[in-house]
Amino acid sequence: MPDEVPLSYAQAVGDRLRNLRRQRGMSLLAVEETSGREFKASVLGAYERGERIISVLRLQRLAQLYRVPVDQLLPRQAAGNSANGTGESVNGDRSPSNPPMRIDLVRLGEVDAPEREVIRRYCSMIQVQRGDFSGRSVTIRNEDLQALGRVFERDEAGMRSRLSDLGVRD
Repeated sequence: MPDEVPLSYAQAVGDRLRNLRRQRGMSLLAVEETSGREFKASVLGAYERGERIISVLRLQRLAQLYRVPVDQLLPRQAAGNSANGTGESVNGDRSPSNPPMRIDLVRLGEVDAPEREVIRRYCSMIQVQRGDFSGRSVTIRNEDLQALGRVFERDEAGMRSRLSDLGVRD
């Protein structure tokens, strides 16, 4: 059939669906209950295993349920979300002296500071870029801290310090 989707693509979509559901901390049964039984656990499981092809309309509904843009439910073209495919940046972002920093998004939303909205929007952009919609925290890397620091006329260390002062470090 010309309209048949390759099984590998269906499995890749299923992997994205499973990852996002797990990031939300939801079981298949929890999705069934939350959706008012619109998404049966057995059917959602079949989507996640790549055994069934999900329609665009159902994909849109699931994106609404998970509160993510619909394109985040589709597989990535490139393998991995980073320049070298390992989760680390090419410029050695995981050095012990400058480890990545986790930002508590819940605490960030409660902060009363002039920087809050810019930091919140930057963290949202990182979540979309990395496909990480856990909603509770986000890891920002050295280059993220440097970019954010430039916005506030601070160096990386100054930005780390300010985020600590704001009480948003996880």
